[in-house]
Amino acid sequence: MPSAGAGSATARLSIFPLAGAILFPRMQLPLHIFEPRYRALVSDAMARDRRIAMIQPRAAGDPSPLFAVGCVGHIAHVEALDEGRFNIILSGVARFRLIRELDVTTPFRQVEAVLEDVGEPAALGIAARAALESEARRFADSQGYAVDWESVAKLDDESLVNGIAQIAPFDVAAKQALLEAPLLNDRAELVMQLLQFFGRRASDDDDEVTLQ
Repeated sequence: MPSAGAGSATARLSIFPLAGAILFPRMQLPLHIFEPRYRALVSDAMARDRRIAMIQPRAAGDPSPLFAVGCVGHIAHVEALDEGRFNIILSGVARFRLIRELDVTTPFRQVEAVLEDVGEPAALGIAARAALESEARRFADSQGYAVDWESVAKLDDESLVNGIAQIAPFDVAAKQALLEAPLLNDRAELVMQLLQFFGRRASDDDDEVTLQ
């Protein structure tokens, strides 16, 4: 991720630390909010700027240490449910780099961070796009996932790469590596490597179950 400089801004962000959940600029992330502190987070965000910052914790525990990079989301849709719960959809605004966690009295955590300049959507070459779609098909078939490939083919390159990064069943470290990959081509290559690795691992696990 580029260092702070032209196009970067410092901000105070209210965070939702959630392992396995990453968000990219121009992508969307649906969330079901049920814990009291995060219900308070959503209520506070709706009363102010509708922004919630997604970031992964490095380990279990409360409060847990945080990774250095996350993404700010804007609440594009909110549905109020019984008992103060919410269904929300976050629309990615910008990645950020953590500076420090703030000492606050709110039930949710807040940080000071540098926001990244988003820039224009990037594109892959024809060969790279074809290779990614082929690897995604192999992975989906091996896992038994039903995918609307006609709709996938209509996605722009950025949405395809970042969409796989968000929804694929990779572990926390892999998700974080994808979020921090600075260029779309780098992220696409990493996505393909992870699809191959996790696809093989799932096959190995199935073989072990069969042999027992």
